[in-house]
Amino acid sequence: MARKKLYRPIAAMAKKIREYRELKNRPRDSQRFALDYETMRRPLTQKRLPVRAWADARSENRLLALLCRLPRFGLGRTVTRKSWLWAHDEPCYWVIAKVKADYTAENMDHGRAWGYLTFRGKTEEEMREIDKVMYHDWRVVPKHEEEAFKKFTPVPEETIRYLPYPPLLRAMILAQWQKEGKPITEEPMIDLEKVMASPLRRAKKKGVGTPV
Repeated sequence: MARKKLYRPIAAMAKKIREYRELKNRPRDSQRFALDYETMRRPLTQKRLPVRAWADARSENRLLALLCRLPRFGLGRTVTRKSWLWAHDEPCYWVIAKVKADYTAENMDHGRAWGYLTFRGKTEEEMREIDKVMYHDWRVVPKHEEEAFKKFTPVPEETIRYLPYPPLLRAMILAQWQKEGKPITEEPMIDLEKVMASPLRRAKKKGVGTPV
């Protein structure tokens, strides 16, 4: 019979104290993401930024470096990224809802932020934490340009139902039709609706068992 594990309150308290000390002594965001702009290295880890990021690191800003200059850390303001502006025609932006600044930083330009994401014109309903806040490509949308920046007319997506067969498979189908004596009046095409529906039908058949 296995021995019952005894509850040791002093050991449990010591474990909590160790975890608290580790949490308290962990490097803060201002230490983790500090950057020496001459060597382009992070002093804490001595890791060097990629060469392609040097120009942006010198000319662009991090998210918290922008929000710390705004009243109430920019709550309710709209921010976007330079990479989004270059990559997508649809509006991509965050609406700031919550900011937790690192008050140990010299200018309080480090920390975390939460908001509502709109990516390529589609807005998420749930608030979530903003990722990549330490990247040097964030921009604040001016208030007088927010309405025009957010304006977007969704374009209806074109749905493709039929696709041509690969050359070898097409030749085999045509040869089969010719062997069976069928008139070849149209090009053989793949019906995507049937292809997508067939796995669902198989799953339904497997789910419905036969009575024993």
